[in-house]
Amino acid sequence: MAVIKMNFLSQALGMQTNVTICLPTYSFSDTLGGGKAVYVPGMKYQVLWLLHGGSGDDADYLHFSNIARYADENKVAVVMPAGYDSFYTDWTDGSDGARYYTYVTEELPQVLPTLFPLSTRREDNFVGGLSMGSHGAMKIAVNLPERYAAALIMSGSAIRPDNVERGLDTVAKQSGPLPTIMKRIGLLQQEAFVRGTVNDVNAVAAEKAKAGGPLSKFYITCGGDDFAREGTLFGRDYLKKLGYEVFYEEIPGYTHEWDFWDLALRRALSEWLPLRRSILYPEEG
Repeated sequence: MAVIKMNFLSQALGMQTNVTICLPTYSFSDTLGGGKAVYVPGMKYQVLWLLHGGSGDDADYLHFSNIARYADENKVAVVMPAGYDSFYTDWTDGSDGARYYTYVTEELPQVLPTLFPLSTRREDNFVGGLSMGSHGAMKIAVNLPERYAAALIMSGSAIRPDNVERGLDTVAKQSGPLPTIMKRIGLLQQEAFVRGTVNDVNAVAAEKAKAGGPLSKFYITCGGDDFAREGTLFGRDYLKKLGYEVFYEEIPGYTHEWDFWDLALRRALSEWLPLRRSILYPEEG
């Protein structure tokens, strides 16, 4: 497994930023398999675009989960951008002007496949995230179903006006002052801020379902004791009501914690997501 820390100047963000990438490479299992050579010109990987939670960065999954091992075992590339406390949103409220939605959905998908062997086909691309990253992943999959075959939503869902997730005050009390996070949650709950934009996830989901085009499949999971459970269930039920294909698993005894997210990642990559679990060689299309 190759783990690459890439630092570059982002046009969308207007600053240097980091993105961490896992690429399956020659492994010990390849010495025992007796199969073809791992490295072949023109080979590609399926891609999971994996978004971190609040107060985190691109290194979270490497530090707190076994994502590198899971990616290698299932032969999928994992792209983990630094989204900081952005909620993967283009901010036009004057707070910083950074365009994180544009960065994740337009700039990175343009830049990275030119530098790394990443497939750009819909059936080979998936988006996922936990907590704040679940907001980003659901928003992206709802808005761009023609680009992502499936979405992995862990411990949360997209923040919506008129549906305040129970427990946000608990987060602030337990985690200390979170002024940026709480301010942006507040903005994303305001009808005037989201109306007519990609952030109006409920409205966009309904429009896409009515249009009759392809829809991303959603794999949603949450710990049974997680404060975000109510919001997670709301997202599940809303999408199912609109006709989206939704898989849901809740595991009792887990809260908003890395033990749960590591388990969810292992299950998602080995069982849930429609992965080929093999390198895409040129002759295989």
